[in-house]
Amino acid sequence: MNYYNEIKNELINNELYKKVKDYSKNKSDLTTYYNAGKLLNDAGKHYGDGIIKKYSEKLTMELGKKYSQTSLKYMRQFYIFKKGQPLADQLTWSHYIELLPLKDINKINYYIKIIEEQNLSKRKLREKIKNKEYERLDEKTKLKLIKQENNKIEDFIKDPILIKNKNNYDYVSEKLLQQLILEDIPSFLSELGNGYSFIKNEYPIKIGNTYNYIDLLLYNIDFNCYVVIELKTTELKKEHIGQIKVYMNYIDKNLKKINQEKTIGIIICKKDNKFIISYASDKRIISRMYKLVV
Repeated sequence: MNYYNEIKNELINNELYKKVKDYSKNKSDLTTYYNAGKLLNDAGKHYGDGIIKKYSEKLTMELGKKYSQTSLKYMRQFYIFKKGQPLADQLTWSHYIELLPLKDINKINYYIKIIEEQNLSKRKLREKIKNKEYERLDEKTKLKLIKQENNKIEDFIKDPILIKNKNNYDYVSEKLLQQLILEDIPSFLSELGNGYSFIKNEYPIKIGNTYNYIDLLLYNIDFNCYVVIELKTTELKKEHIGQIKVYMNYIDKNLKKINQEKTIGIIICKKDNKFIISYASDKRIISRMYKLVV
């Protein structure tokens, strides 16, 4: 078999097809690069890895600069990764260019999952990879993903949670921390996981004759429950646990409908205090550190 001519024909046909059938460019790209990757893989078995450089030089001369050695290596890697799997319509070749350098198959599969669930653009995907979203998941969550087990609401809350501090404040009070979150609420909700909707900040509740204010009240559609968020700029303390329990109980009694799950409480604090967390008896209370990023 003349591997070079087969690869060249695949690439040329793809360019021609995309000009005529613009609506299905993505599927054509993925199919072409998969087929080219298979041919490159087979050619490598016959002629060694040096064949990538040789083919790249010829393709660049005949078809243009877009077929560099790196591009051809990605095609071969793409074939090896997707061999025997259906091609996902939601992912573009640009997505795979971001994913393939990651090497870790479990990390790649995690990002493929959230691209499909959240319809992520290449730019958003790159941002999540840069922020090490996968690395900030709990090890138990990663194991659940590998085994394809059911997840709980706390599994996808990142640790630490990244909160944007565009003005690079040296000191952050609880009020300012809330303000920073509200300035980019979609990013904050993404740090918590999927299915969150923002209801209100400083949500008022009346206990006895006194008004208290929940820092952030959210709702999670996936888990069908309210979520109470309390922000602390100190280490987690015993009284914080008591405070959020009161708020959770209030929401359960006054807002929760009979078909909804019990309210979840999340305390976002400056430093994760393991002793206090182990002391907390209510498993619906979750603690996470936060980290300010510019």
